[in-house]
Amino acid sequence: MFRKYILKNEKLVLRLLEILPGFVSWNIILFPYWGIILIPNVVAYFILIFNVFWFYQSLQLAITATISHLRVQASMNYDWLEDLKTFPDWKKVHHLIIISTYKEPLYILERTLDSLIKQDLPLKQISICLAMEKRESQKNRRSKVESIQDKFKSKFANIFITTHELVSGEVAGKASNERFAAVEVKHQLVDERKMNINYIVVTSSDADHKFHPKHFSSLSFKFLDNPNRFKSFWQPAVMFYNNIWEIPAITRVPNTFASIWDLSQLSRKDRLINAQNYSLSLKLLHETGYWDADKIPEDWGIFFKAFYKTKGGIEVEPIYLPLFADAPQSTSFWKTIKSQYEQQKRWAWGVSDDPWIIKNYFLTKGIPFWEKTFRLIWVIWAHFSWPVNWFLITIGLTLPTLLNPAFARTALGYTVPKVSSFLLTVALVFLIVTIIIDSYYKPKKSDSLPKWRMILSPLEFVLMPIIGFIFSALPGLDAHTRLMLGKYLEYKVTEKV
Repeated sequence: MFRKYILKNEKLVLRLLEILPGFVSWNIILFPYWGIILIPNVVAYFILIFNVFWFYQSLQLAITATISHLRVQASMNYDWLEDLKTFPDWKKVHHLIIISTYKEPLYILERTLDSLIKQDLPLKQISICLAMEKRESQKNRRSKVESIQDKFKSKFANIFITTHELVSGEVAGKASNERFAAVEVKHQLVDERKMNINYIVVTSSDADHKFHPKHFSSLSFKFLDNPNRFKSFWQPAVMFYNNIWEIPAITRVPNTFASIWDLSQLSRKDRLINAQNYSLSLKLLHETGYWDADKIPEDWGIFFKAFYKTKGGIEVEPIYLPLFADAPQSTSFWKTIKSQYEQQKRWAWGVSDDPWIIKNYFLTKGIPFWEKTFRLIWVIWAHFSWPVNWFLITIGLTLPTLLNPAFARTALGYTVPKVSSFLLTVALVFLIVTIIIDSYYKPKKSDSLPKWRMILSPLEFVLMPIIGFIFSALPGLDAHTRLMLGKYLEYKVTEKV
């Protein structure tokens, strides 16, 4: 009956589901302020339980980040190419790397291609697709294409250039661009040249990504070694360290945490969903119907599109290697802060995927109940809690008890803030683990940086309460509120300088 209702009232259901994240986040944020007057005991226990859970999450992050770090260190020293050669068909594997670009400077594109030249996998097994946008001026596009063709054409099996033009029903962004590119190149490689689609692996890459030299030999091995290769994605640890010492401390800290978070998730296969840079077989991509050109979020979107299309069984296999990306950076301090905020808001806009993910949870038959339920629970938790965490952790009962000072004098009102403060203080110990792991991957500081900055850099983490508000709570609440009000986000490319 519920399924029939959704089918009959699909637009209404989707609109209600768009309202849901903002409705939930705003109510949780405001709950302590009215609840402290009407049901103070409930509020106190709610805050306490949340802080206990946050302590558990912090411990878990430290453990999983350490596990992933140790595996990455081992993987970086492992001879993947030698193992790959044990497969008789290893030379048949062909990598198509789609690099979506819009107004990125030439040197950034060249830096990415330089990292691909350094791969230990034979370059004749790698094709590049430079996916450009017609919205960029023809002059800029032509100059970059000519320079790249001159420098790199003889290095790879192919360099394809595609130029995407927005059509009715599409949204400007990475999804529509790489969908166009993938369809075009698939036609050339498979339909015209008759390459075996079963051996083509597609990698979705941003223009500023630098690959580890063993990335594609490791990916090739994992592809051939995986009996479930046509229902799999592959995900490296994306770290925003290319320009980490060139940005201000207030944006360096969130990019450090984002990098360690990405690293930690590699060892959580129950939660791992592809993001930012990832790979999948062209066969799966084609059978899934490629990325949706009318959506901004494309990474979790293609995962769940494949998940529902194949009736479950889709997994993300970690590539225990670092992949370095640019942190947002502009021409001034304040512009850099704005750019960082816009990137966080765009990431938080992943919540716009939730309505159709939830809808298809009920409509798609044939998927094991617990498999789809655990996936949905993680999506809802990851997106719905985004704007909420900062308010409950940082403010907790401190401000609400000002509205009810009598409760603050009770045993419960006195004890809960003390216990919560103790838990959060102990959780800060796990920050040491983050700082130690971070030191292995951040590039060495430039000689031009003064020594006092090097000594004081760990103290940047005292900015966490401010940073959490500006670059987590606010952009998350911004995205939720926009979706709730139907003020849909437009794609903005992160500025590169």
